[in-house]
Amino acid sequence: MVLRLKEAGIPHALIGAGAMAAHGVSRSTFDVDLLVTDVGILSEAFWMSSTADGTAVDVRRGDLDDPLAGVVRFRATGERTLDLVVGRFGWQRDLLARATRIQNGGPSIPVVRLADLILLKLYAGGPQDAWDITQLLALGGVVDTAAEVERSLAQLPSESRALWTRIVSQVRN
Repeated sequence: MVLRLKEAGIPHALIGAGAMAAHGVSRSTFDVDLLVTDVGILSEAFWMSSTADGTAVDVRRGDLDDPLAGVVRFRATGERTLDLVVGRFGWQRDLLARATRIQNGGPSIPVVRLADLILLKLYAGGPQDAWDITQLLALGGVVDTAAEVERSLAQLPSESRALWTRIVSQVRN
């Protein structure tokens, strides 16, 4: 699936637990998450050639109230589920442009930067996301990371900014 994104010139980056592991925080998960912002991947026709091996593809479009444009889920026997999370905002497109490539035994893959991963987790806003942010901030360099997050915080909803304030006050105490 990543190869298909590369072939089509679609910016993408590892997010979620995979990105956390790339930044030094391991957490068990049963799937791999990639972020894209190109809504063209929400077409089943886009994936036709990628499913010849029997991989199941489930395309879900978000509605107008959904924080995501959609998700494309891939399931193959004996493999982890892969979710392509389709963002809908300019700030998400910007963080894809800032992603850095890592090599992990196979082809290199772009991974969102630490501050950008925190922004995504703030946007998601769940209890697991809050815990993840605390773990990421514990890596060190809190001041630099926090300053970078705060430069982009205005682009996020008020709930995300409130979560950041709460987490930062706990970490600093």
